[in-house]
Amino acid sequence: MAKRKTKFMCQECGYESPKWMGKCPGCGQWNKMVEEVESTGTARRGAFANTGNTSVAAKATPITSIETVSEPRITTDLNELNRVLGGGVVRGSLVLIGGDPGIGKSTLLLQVSYQLAKKAHSVLYISGEESMRQTKLRADRLGVTSDNLFVYAETNLQEISLTIENSNPDFVIVDSIQTIFHPEVTSAPGSVSQVRECTAELMRIAKTKGIAIFIVGHVTKEGSIAGPRLLEHMVDTVLYFEGERHHTYRILRAVKNRFGSTNEMGIFEMKEVGLEEVANPSEIFLEERSQGASGSTVVASMEGTRPVLVEIQALISPTSFGNPRRMATGIDHNRVSLLMAVLEKRVGLLLANQDAYLKVAGGVKLDEPAIDLAVAVSIASSFRDKPTRASDCIIGEVGLTGEVRRVSRIEQRVQEAAKLGFERIILPENNLGGWTPPRGVELIGVSSVSHALKVTLGG
Repeated sequence: MAKRKTKFMCQECGYESPKWMGKCPGCGQWNKMVEEVESTGTARRGAFANTGNTSVAAKATPITSIETVSEPRITTDLNELNRVLGGGVVRGSLVLIGGDPGIGKSTLLLQVSYQLAKKAHSVLYISGEESMRQTKLRADRLGVTSDNLFVYAETNLQEISLTIENSNPDFVIVDSIQTIFHPEVTSAPGSVSQVRECTAELMRIAKTKGIAIFIVGHVTKEGSIAGPRLLEHMVDTVLYFEGERHHTYRILRAVKNRFGSTNEMGIFEMKEVGLEEVANPSEIFLEERSQGASGSTVVASMEGTRPVLVEIQALISPTSFGNPRRMATGIDHNRVSLLMAVLEKRVGLLLANQDAYLKVAGGVKLDEPAIDLAVAVSIASSFRDKPTRASDCIIGEVGLTGEVRRVSRIEQRVQEAAKLGFERIILPENNLGGWTPPRGVELIGVSSVSHALKVTLGG
């Protein structure tokens, strides 16, 4: 009898080794190498072609002779989800949704299943974590009832593939991929080998049959989707469902999308009857803003194609330690240090002995350069204890020499600020002209950080 071959595989990055190692050479994580039995099967799993017959070999074709077909999208009743997906669900796509436990992933997909079922699409909801009765209890709470929505509690991938083959649904939801196992793979469900093989098989089903498949992925304590990064490379779209469990607002963000922008963001509110979309997130983020408080500014940031107004708060106080503290939530820590260095060198603010705490209200993460000027004004406002005007919106990128550089899509940002009642927009001088501003809004162009501080703080 032949000796069984084994290998050690990292459960974080998928690195393979013939022997056990305490530290993975691929990702540097400790105690992540797990022994797995090498598969001896010669079946060609995960292969697919443009047709349902996988035995037909594809041939190379000149790109000029390939017919261009506009892929119709299926829209749901949640416009926020449609926006994040790039306009709707594409047939034959494989979408991965990740998020913390209890954040609402299953609730979102059950609502989407019901909305698609109401439009005469057959939907197969595969639950690997809940029984059919548990799924029915959650469906009753959400008011989900449709004859086109089928529930199937199974974790064996071969049984799942057979059920999909027999029922031939339009959409499939798999909750979750870490609970599904392939019988030919000897490792435990949720391991790198199982996740990789199961995802490859689901991808083959999606591409060959034109079925849109949504799969739920667990996340690690660091916030990334559990399993190898190969999982994110295999799927067409990767969505992250973010938010605090004890707060009602949820953010759906696309980090990969082969059919649309990767910068789109959707806002939802969790209620007793399920998730409801927030049509105007700017108003939500600004509704609790304090009037007349120093260190508070409002910036118009672009999230994909949508401008969102958010509040940036700064607290500058004398340090009690040898080294001042620098803490930032929602903004890159290095960006804050850079802007404080610019204020100290170019404006003359003595910040070397000051603790700095910055936060973006509402739990939004901002990473575009157009927020630089608003962050700098917030820091200066708190340091001088001078509040900015509540009707000011500040936009601009700050360079290392203290200059204010132009930003993109300035017209959309200004229109969003005017819609919410802001009277003055402080923006880069180079963004003035070439477009028509809305009525009732005063545009003030600034060329440097010093100029912006004179306008906003009076010197």
